[in-house]
Amino acid sequence: MDGGSDEQIDVRSVVEAVSADLSFGAPLYVVESMCMRCNENGTTRFLLTLIPHFRKVLISAFECPHCGERNNEVQFAGEIQPRGCCYNLEVLAGDVKIFDRQVVKSESATIKIPELDFEIPPEAQRGSLSTVEGILARAADELSALQEERKKVDPKTAEAIDQFLSKLRACAKAETPFTFILDDPAGNSFIENPHAPSPDPSLTIKFYERTPEQQATLGYVANPSQAGQSEGSLGAPSAKTAYVPNGTVGATAGHRAIAQSNSTSISDNLFRYSAPEEVMTFPSTCGACTEPCETRMFVTKIPYFQEVIVMASTCDSCGYRNSELKPGGAIPDKGKKITLSVRNITDLSRDVIKSDTAGVIIPELDLELAGGTLGGMVTTVEGLITQIRESLARVHGFTFGDSLEESKKNKWREFGARLTKLLSLEQPWTLILDDELANSFVAPVTDDIKDDHQLTYEEYERSWDQNEELGLNDIDTSSADAAYESTETTKLP
Repeated sequence: MDGGSDEQIDVRSVVEAVSADLSFGAPLYVVESMCMRCNENGTTRFLLTLIPHFRKVLISAFECPHCGERNNEVQFAGEIQPRGCCYNLEVLAGDVKIFDRQVVKSESATIKIPELDFEIPPEAQRGSLSTVEGILARAADELSALQEERKKVDPKTAEAIDQFLSKLRACAKAETPFTFILDDPAGNSFIENPHAPSPDPSLTIKFYERTPEQQATLGYVANPSQAGQSEGSLGAPSAKTAYVPNGTVGATAGHRAIAQSNSTSISDNLFRYSAPEEVMTFPSTCGACTEPCETRMFVTKIPYFQEVIVMASTCDSCGYRNSELKPGGAIPDKGKKITLSVRNITDLSRDVIKSDTAGVIIPELDLELAGGTLGGMVTTVEGLITQIRESLARVHGFTFGDSLEESKKNKWREFGARLTKLLSLEQPWTLILDDELANSFVAPVTDDIKDDHQLTYEEYERSWDQNEELGLNDIDTSSADAAYESTETTKLP
C-alpha cells in the first residue's frame, strides 16, 4: 500500500465515523499505530463499507514498513442478528475448488473440524474476510510459528503439533475429506454458496436460538447479578398471574392481527381486550433489555387446522414488542405437504402459518428452502415470498460483490427478477409447504376446504432419519403409559 496520498487522522475521527450512518463512497481513514512484532510505528487503514445484501462492516488493514508485518480484520458495524447461525461445509477429497469459497468470520464465531478434533475459538482469530483455504493456512502458520523454540523446551509437545500440522495441511490440500463448521451465535458469519439461489449439496445452514450463556457473551446481559434477579423473579410466584374474564370485543381484531403477522397489533389487541378464550397473564423477562415485563397467552382453534397457542409480550421499559404462535396438542403421527396453485390476487392474500420445521418449495424457480431457514411465521402468501427474497439477499452476502463473476451476477439478477414476477402473477405458479410435524397451514378461500380445488393437503409417513432429526426416536413413553394404565385399572370397581 502506498500511504503517501493518504491523510493521517486521529483515532477520535475514526470512532466518530464508525458511529455515524454508513453509506457508499465512505473515505479511507489512515491511523498511525504500533506494530506488535517490532514495536515500531506502522499504519492502520479503516474502510467503512456496506457489503451489498449482507452487512455493514468495518474493514481494517495494518502494515508495518519496518518488519513487514501485515494483517487485516473485519468488524461488524450493524446489529446482532435475531438468531445464531451454523454453517456445515462437507469437503470431499480432491475437491480443490471448494477452498476458494469466500468466508466471513465474525469476532464471535467458532471454527471446528471434527475429524481432527480441531477448534478455533473466537478469541484465537478475530473477525476476518478470507477463504476456506486462507483460514486453514492461517491456522497452520500460527501453530507452527514457535515450533523451533518449542522443540528445545518441550520436544514431545512439538512432535505432537508437527503430526497435527501434517494432518491439517493434508486437509488444506484436499488430500483427505473433512467437515468445516462455522458456528456464530451473533449470526454475522457467512460461507459462500456458488450454486445460489439453488441448494448447495455440500453446504447446510442451520439457525438456532441462543443459550443464556451465548446471550451473556454477546453482551445482552451485562450484569450477571441482574440475570440472577430476573431468573429469580420468574421462578417465584407472582400476584400478577391471573385469568382475564371472557369477552367478545377483541376477538376479531386479535385474529386479524395474528393473520397479518403484525407484532405491534397483536400486542395491542391482546393487551386491550379479552379474547373469547381465557387469556393468561404472567411475568417474564424482556429479551432486549432483560427488565421484567408482562406476557399474555391464550389458546385458540384455527378452523381446518388445529389448536394453537398465541403469546404476546411488551416491555414498558424499552418498548420492545414480540408475538409468537406455537402449535398445541400432541405431535402428529404423519407429516403433511400442502400444495397451493397461485393464480390470482386473492391467492396472494391467503393466510399462511409456517412452522419452524416447514420447508418451502417453488418448482417453477427450482427453489427449495430447508426447514428452519425462515423460522416460524404467521403471514400471507405475498408476505412469505417477500420474506424469502429478503432472506436470500441477507444469507448470500456476496451477491453483487466485486469478486463475483459476471455470469453469476447475471444469474442472481435473473433469479431476483423471476422471484419478483411471482407477485405480479404474470403466470400461475405453485407454492409447496412440506412440514414433517404437520404444523403448517394455508387458509382456503371457500367455506368448505374440499371445495378449494387450488389447495391440496397430502399426509405422508416420516422416515427414520426425519424422526431422528426431530428427536422422536429417543422418546420413550412406556413408563408413563404403564403408570397411566395402572391408574385407570385401580379406578375400575
